[in-house]
This record gives sequence, C-alpha cells and structure tokens, in this order.
Amino acid sequence: MAFVKGMWRILVAIKDGLVLLFLLMFFGALYAALSWSPKPAQSVGSGALLLKLDGTIVEQPSEIDPMALLTGGNDRAREYGLADIVAALDAARDDRKVKAVVLNLDGFMGGGQVALARVGKALDAVRAAKKPVFAYATIYSDDSYQLAAHASESWVNPLGGVAITGRGGSGLYYKGLIDKLGVNTHVYRVGTYKSFVEPFTRTEQSPEARQANQALADALWEDWRQEVAKARPRARLAAYVRDPAGLAEAAGGNLAKAAVSAGLVDRMGDEAAFGARVAEVAGDAPDDKAGDFAAIDLKNYMKAHKPANGGEIGVLTIAGDIVDGEAGPGTAAGDTIAALLRKALAEKDLKALVVRVDSPGGSVMASEKIRSAIMEAKSEGLPIVASMGNVAASGGYWVSTPADVIFAEPDTITGSIGVFGILPSFEGTLAKIGVTTDGVKTTPLSGQPDIAGGTTPEFDRIMQMGVEDIYGRFVGLVAQSRRKTPQQIDAIAQGRVWDGGTARQIGLVDRFGGLEEAVAEAAKLAKIDPAKARPYRIAREPDKFAEFVQSIMDREDEDDAGAPEAMVGRDLLGRQAIVQRNWALQAVADVRALVSGAGVRADCLECRGYGAPRVAKTDERGLAALLLGLWR
Repeated sequence: MAFVKGMWRILVAIKDGLVLLFLLMFFGALYAALSWSPKPAQSVGSGALLLKLDGTIVEQPSEIDPMALLTGGNDRAREYGLADIVAALDAARDDRKVKAVVLNLDGFMGGGQVALARVGKALDAVRAAKKPVFAYATIYSDDSYQLAAHASESWVNPLGGVAITGRGGSGLYYKGLIDKLGVNTHVYRVGTYKSFVEPFTRTEQSPEARQANQALADALWEDWRQEVAKARPRARLAAYVRDPAGLAEAAGGNLAKAAVSAGLVDRMGDEAAFGARVAEVAGDAPDDKAGDFAAIDLKNYMKAHKPANGGEIGVLTIAGDIVDGEAGPGTAAGDTIAALLRKALAEKDLKALVVRVDSPGGSVMASEKIRSAIMEAKSEGLPIVASMGNVAASGGYWVSTPADVIFAEPDTITGSIGVFGILPSFEGTLAKIGVTTDGVKTTPLSGQPDIAGGTTPEFDRIMQMGVEDIYGRFVGLVAQSRRKTPQQIDAIAQGRVWDGGTARQIGLVDRFGGLEEAVAEAAKLAKIDPAKARPYRIAREPDKFAEFVQSIMDREDEDDAGAPEAMVGRDLLGRQAIVQRNWALQAVADVRALVSGAGVRADCLECRGYGAPRVAKTDERGLAALLLGLWR
C-alpha cells in the first residue's frame, strides 16, 4: 500500500510539473503576442551601413530555439550568415543611400580565414565604388584585424590595441586523466595522421601529427599575412608580430599607440569620437545624440536585399558537424539534408547542383547518407560541383566525392581522409572502488561491447576490420572521384589534413574559387549562361514562431537603452578569456559527442580550431565538473 501511495505522489508531482510548465509557456507566448506590435524601421534616408558584429560569421547560422529565448536560456553568441553579409555589402556598393560602411568589431568573435577573406573582398569592392569603410574596435584580434585591414580608415580605442597571435596553439590531451580514472580507451583507426584519437591515447601529439599541424599552421599564417599586407601595404606587420613587446615598450607601454606607430591602424579615439568622424561622411543620427551617426540597420538591410531564391542551380549547404538523424540549420544531419535534396529534386526543375561544404566531418553513416542523395541527383543527369568553405575535411570530403569539379580556397582545410572508432570501458574505474564483473557466454561476442567489464580480443578484431573496410571504401570513393588509383590516394590520405593550396597541388582540389565561381561552373556544365545563372538554396523553411520571438527580443533590446552588451571582454585579457572559454566548451562538446555519438567516424578535431567557435549550451555544473562527468 505504501508503494502505491508513493507512486501516486510521484505521478501527481509529474502532472503538477507539466501543468506548471505549460502554463509558463502559454503565458510567455501570450505576453509576447500582446506586447508585440509592428514597429516601423527608423527612417534613415541615407547614412552608413552599420555592421556591428557581436558574434561570429558562419556558413549557416544555427536554428534558434524559441523556448530558450522565452525563458532566457539562450546563451549562444549571435551568428551572421556569410552569404547574407556579402549580399548586403554588394548591395551597399551600388546603393546611393549608403554613404559608407562601418565595422564595429568590439564584439566580433571570429569567422574562419576563408569566410573573412570573402567579406574582405566585398569590402574592397565597396571602397572601389568610392565609398569609405570605417573600422573600430578596442582590441583587434587576428580575425577582426583581417577585416579591419580592408577598411579605408581604422580606429582603435586608446585603452586597447592590436593583438596578433598568429596560427597555432595548444590542444587538450586526456590520457593522464583517463589513466587516473582507470578508463580503458579502445581505439580502432586507420591513418598515420588521424590525430583525432591522440588526445585519448597520448599526453602530447605524435611526431607525424606535429609535422602535419605545423605545415598547416605555417601555410595559413603565410596566406593571412599576404592578404593583410595586400589590403594594408603601409602596415609594418612583420616588425609588429616579430616584437610586439618591444614596440609597445617604445610607445611607453601604450598598445594602441604602438599599433598606430606601426601603421596597423590610422587613429586612436573612443567610440564617441569615432562616431563623430563617421557622421562627417554619413550625416548625424536622427536622435542627435553626441557621437551617433545616421546608421542603416544591418538586419533590416539584409532582409530588404536578400537575393531571390528561384534559380535553376541548386545550392545544398552542408555546414557544421555531420550527425545521424535530423537537426536544424547549422548542423549537417544526414536524414534532414538527404530529405531536403530529394524534395528539391522532385519539386524543382534544377539543372545543376552545387554542394557547399563547411564541415569537419562526423558520422560515417550520415556522411554516406548525404553522399548517396547527391549521387541520386547525379544519376538524374545533374552536373555536381563542390564548393569548400573554411573546412571540408573527413566526412566533409566524403560528401564532396560525387563532384565533377571541386572548388576551394588556398586557406580551406581539407583532406583528413581517415576513419576511426573509439569506445571507453570502465573496468579499471570500477576496480578502484571494489566493483568487478562476471557472467556467462554462448558466443565469443556475448555481452559485447561490455563497457563495464571490457572488450574481448574478438570484438576488437572485428571492430578494427570494420574500420579498415570503411577506410578502404573512403579511399576508393576519393580515387574514383579524383581519377587516381587507390594506392595514389592512400599515399596522401592516412588522415592527414591539408591546406587548400597544397590540396590543389596533390589533386584533392581542382580549382581555387568561392561559391560564386562554383555556381558559374555548374551553369557552364549545364550549358546555361553563367551571367544568367541564379542559385536556388536548398534549405529548410525558417521557424516562423522562432522568428516572431526573436523579433520581440530584438525590439526589447532596442527599446531598453540599458540593455546589456554581448558577453565579450573589451580589454586584451577579458577578450582572450572569453575566446579561450568558448574553445574549451567546444572541446567539451567534442568529447561528449565522441563518447555518446556515432561509433565509427570520419572526423577532424584539429580542424575545429580554424573556424568560428560554435559553442553548445552547457549546464550549470561548471567546466571542470562537466569534464569529469563525461567519464561517469
């Protein structure tokens, strides 16, 4: 009887909790609906297009969770779509109402070298149209300075400076922690350079991984320096990065003054002084506040100048981690992307397909599901062109193999043709607390894989053979696509990561170019005039409710003069702390996905350090507890 009463109390508690939750959701939505009313955009006849980039530039922004917005639980940095930014800048170039373009980079968190180079190219076009580009920040990092170098006039806060760190840095290795916890990591891999698993099996990178990573960092760093030097030839960049402390000391310890002296920026001044300078070109703001200027809102401008989506060249975006199942934009879910492509093939009269890839890879099964859907398009006679963004490695290269032509940029991270699987078992951990396992078997694989008692040699052998078989299939797909022998591909595969320039030399990439060049090539292959070719973006329709809630939140921020800024440190130490926190949380998300995600993967962990950080929301236990909790 006591048991029944206890169960009844539990059921009542669950019922009450659900009722409370639905009431909160209902009244939250009701408040949003009642408080919302169409708000006309502030009328600005002409002015400066303001790119206040408080967040990251990504290939495909992640889907917004409307419930998280309503409950205040959405702590993601704002994401700006690369294509939207470029389209806005292209429109501003010929728009008489746009007198200038302003980059406020105080809250900018990065975007990847390829994406930022594309934005820089669009900024150069604005300047070529005789329109000034102004840039402002307290602290310029590598990514923000890559954009600011394309400005006609750049400003730095007197309390700030330019902090160029170059490519490279440290990664996390968990072998010592794993040994202390008694965890046994069973690794099944193919590829001399498949360093994804090294954090779980070593305390430092292997000589092979170090060689490959150093070559990659050197190539990207050289390309970054060349781009900045071309965009801002008067900057004494080499001297500044060689001895920043010496130049700062010569400037009396003032980093901002050192940056001006080295020609990296033009002027020092706070945000009010910067705004007054922009107002000289763009005009004063309607509210007539000191330091304000006539600004054109980026979000409204992007919406007003969004390109039409009715062309004959399909553009399928594969962005983010490749995962099994379904997911929204910003994650490359195999089922979702395959279904979107098949629907477009059935409903639209497409003449060619461009596969835009910005992914470090992930699940082998999901990668194959996407590749199979692309092959269906190819079987219908559509020419296939791949366009690689910041990263198209491992599974990202797998889905590119159907392409007739592969475009990339010199700074694209690609290759990593290798496969691995990893499975933790906890017999050692349990033994530390006096727990052992025992049982009976009817076959060599009974109870396998046993995460409590460990794996058997038979299971390990089967898993290793399975990984080797998938690697052979991967190499075969690449060999067929690149018209080479499997032996030739195996020699440049082995899990090694390549920069786009080297990848072109060894035949993994055909040509240099971005998405526009890929669309033009697809049109040629389909016998369509490239000048008349228009893309049709194959994507899921945006969530109307999420857009509705987001519009309310944006309006609240605009109306609240004291609304908090994005959580970004403005000085050097504060900014670096936020950047490092984001990358640490990304590493935690990678470990969690590895432990709980797909068993066999075509993935590239080191590639994630070269794009924009996309951090999953963490719980309230804290970083250290979360790291330890992964091994429970």
